[in-house]
Amino acid sequence: MGREMAKSETVGLSSKRLALLDKVMKERYVDSGLLNGIHTQVWRRGELAHNSMAGQMDIERNKPWREDAIVRIYSMTKPITAVALMMLVEEGKLGLEDAVATHIPSWKNLRVYASGMPSLVENTAGQFITTPCKRPMKVVDLVTHTSGLTYGFMSRTAVDAEYRKLKINDFQTPGGLDAFIEQLAKIPLDFSPGEYWNYSVAIDVMGYLVQKLSGLTFGEFLRTRLFEPLGMKDTSFSVPASKMDRLASCYMPKQGGGLKLQDDAGKSTYAEPPKLESGGGGLVSTAHDYMRFCRMMLGGGTLDGVQILSPKTVQMFGINFLPDNKLLSDMSAAVTFSEAGYNGIGFSIGCGVTMDTALTRVPGTPGEFFWGGAASTAFWIDPKEDLAVVFMTQVMGTDARLTLRRDLRTLVYSAMTESYA
Repeated sequence: MGREMAKSETVGLSSKRLALLDKVMKERYVDSGLLNGIHTQVWRRGELAHNSMAGQMDIERNKPWREDAIVRIYSMTKPITAVALMMLVEEGKLGLEDAVATHIPSWKNLRVYASGMPSLVENTAGQFITTPCKRPMKVVDLVTHTSGLTYGFMSRTAVDAEYRKLKINDFQTPGGLDAFIEQLAKIPLDFSPGEYWNYSVAIDVMGYLVQKLSGLTFGEFLRTRLFEPLGMKDTSFSVPASKMDRLASCYMPKQGGGLKLQDDAGKSTYAEPPKLESGGGGLVSTAHDYMRFCRMMLGGGTLDGVQILSPKTVQMFGINFLPDNKLLSDMSAAVTFSEAGYNGIGFSIGCGVTMDTALTRVPGTPGEFFWGGAASTAFWIDPKEDLAVVFMTQVMGTDARLTLRRDLRTLVYSAMTESYA
């Protein structure tokens, strides 16, 4: 890890209670067969206060979870993309209030779905009746998932059905981000920008903006401007052959209980670079790497002398950007997939943000920001408590996803012996 773990009591945490965290998470989620393995890191007051593992990173090959296991972080890619975008905001390349069409001219005439159905012919556009947007889409709408875009897996509207048919956001889309943007130009929005909160491909669009405005491919920008400066040596859109033995297999629930393979580490598509570098869900990383990202944010944008963002920009991640300070529960287009609960939660820059702990029913601090990934990974950053937590596992589609994050949060905060908030 590059440094020894601090004795937890010196940073206001109980070692006895952190041991209970390990016991409960192992028994409830690993021993029960809900998760293949887990890795939990807790950082507080400038020290790694807790670092524990349980279970296996590859059940078929009987490989125990290792500290440098590489995992698919899926939507935990989003906060990294958000930071990349804000780096360009700090450089004056764009602003959150900019109309998206200023930077993507082909989106100037985007319209909103009114009625109609997707085409039955693959790779052809559906026949839709549309209406004009009530106002132009802004960059801040992308940042907060209020853009009118959606995800194909939502299976809620004719618009997301069109996404599925055209394979929008497929990591292997020929033409990459450029083709992805042109696909979206031909599909109506689900709603007029700013009207609702709806989880979507918006963060992938932000990755395209980073690519266009920086003059680098999105992957090159992340590598040269973020990952290498921060020492995130194992974070990338693919896994080189020299590191494949460290890639964890990914699982999904099996009917009747237990787990089955979803992506075998020995045959994984992550062995090759994707055609589309997805800022919404394409990265692999390690607990160590992701904690370095969290530490940079916890440090006000600087880590080990390397400044990525200013402290004032980092503070914006702990602010609710939803219109009129509304919560997800007030603005969600429908109760669909999200990497968070809705009650008491706002949305900042590519992250959920806790606004009202009474409504979340879980210990926490207003202003802490967080998100998770589809394979049940999670993180949160609590600036007021000088705390960051990273949780890694590799199980897609488990009903235990939100429950395990609730338990993790409860057990970490229950281990506190001192509070500053």
